[in-house]
Amino acid sequence: MPLQRVLISNQTPVYNPFIWAITLLPLVITLLMLTWQPEFRFITTRQGGTTVDPTSIYSPGYFLMQAAGFVIYGLSVFFAYLDRQRLANSGVIRPFHWAWCFLSPTVYVIGRTVIVRKVALGRGLAPIWAMIGTIVVSFIVFGIWMANFMSQIYSQVGYSVNA
Repeated sequence: MPLQRVLISNQTPVYNPFIWAITLLPLVITLLMLTWQPEFRFITTRQGGTTVDPTSIYSPGYFLMQAAGFVIYGLSVFFAYLDRQRLANSGVIRPFHWAWCFLSPTVYVIGRTVIVRKVALGRGLAPIWAMIGTIVVSFIVFGIWMANFMSQIYSQVGYSVNA
């Protein structure tokens, strides 16, 4: 028979640095994306056509972004483990399991929020709102970056964006 969840006192903290790190770490990738400025080189194929050199996208910014993605993923899982430990030490019975972070840090934040809302009435929504804000900011920055990126490609190929 599973243990029943009991309410925690209003003085028990439901937020800690680990959950904030999980929610805000994706912004690091968004900032690193701005360092990746690929310059396309065109090559002539054996058939006489022109194509983009596929190696031209690989710049230091690209590799930095890829490496940071793996590091941030690993840190998110580690921070989820620490966050779960902190919640358990605070008196939360059966906090959301940290291993869900392997699926996605967003899944962990959502699940954690559901559990915390059950044991700390009226508290616990801030991490989910921070995660939503992080995703929205990332989409906006990516959209602006992609518009500039496509404009650069069109100008190198010779197409007019206004045509």
